[in-house]
Amino acid sequence: MEPSVPLALGLTVCAGLATGVGSLLVYFARTPNTRVLSVALGFSAGVMVFVSFAEILPEGTALLVEPAGRVGGTFQSWIAFFVGMIGIAIIDRLVPERQNPHAPRAREACERPEARDRLMRVGIVAAAAIWIHNFPEGMATFASALEHPEIGVTIALAVAIHNIPEGIAVSMPVLYATGSRKRALVLSALSGLSEPVGALVGYGLIRLFVPLEGAVLGWLLSSVAGIMVFVSLDELLPSAREYDTGHLAIYGLISGMIVMAGSLLGLDA
Repeated sequence: MEPSVPLALGLTVCAGLATGVGSLLVYFARTPNTRVLSVALGFSAGVMVFVSFAEILPEGTALLVEPAGRVGGTFQSWIAFFVGMIGIAIIDRLVPERQNPHAPRAREACERPEARDRLMRVGIVAAAAIWIHNFPEGMATFASALEHPEIGVTIALAVAIHNIPEGIAVSMPVLYATGSRKRALVLSALSGLSEPVGALVGYGLIRLFVPLEGAVLGWLLSSVAGIMVFVSLDELLPSAREYDTGHLAIYGLISGMIVMAGSLLGLDA
């Protein structure tokens, strides 16, 4: 094993597990209340929407433009984006109605069983979307650290910072659904483990001299952007509005976008 491989893998693991830092904020929170839930869900939606349009979709487009040209690559990226949205919409429709109410309902109390079912599903879907998103991110972090260890430290730190709000996106709904801080922490941490898994897959591909084609990764990233936007608009934001009659959900949404914008500036620095 090359000397830089353990460092690159260790940095990727740390970056991925930063989702657990976000869930620690939830773990030590006091008794839940619906106003906090509204802000947190709005915040999560802001994180997902902003990172999809500001980072993931442009990155996928750039990878597709290189082999297909500006027009062809952009068109493929948009197609992949909507394929991701349609795919998650189909999955959404296959879930039984009781666990997956499609139309926003009147404001519900967190104690009601149907409310807990819905929030648990929000947490699981968010974890799945983040898992998919973090997989190629883990490959990218690992490859950067493997080639330039000194640069890899900076990249891993920036990735870890912007993984923290993703941990909140998973753990907050699970906490309100189950009342279990431990379960929220575990699910949030698991959602970040796809980064080291992606790193191991990337290392395996490098060892086998079969690099992942840029076009394939471009399609994957663009479709993941579509998935995350759908989750935000169909699940997170409507759920946030149900738990508050004012503008807290929108304030949370804007706050999530601001935090993610700052973290992405650090990532590009």
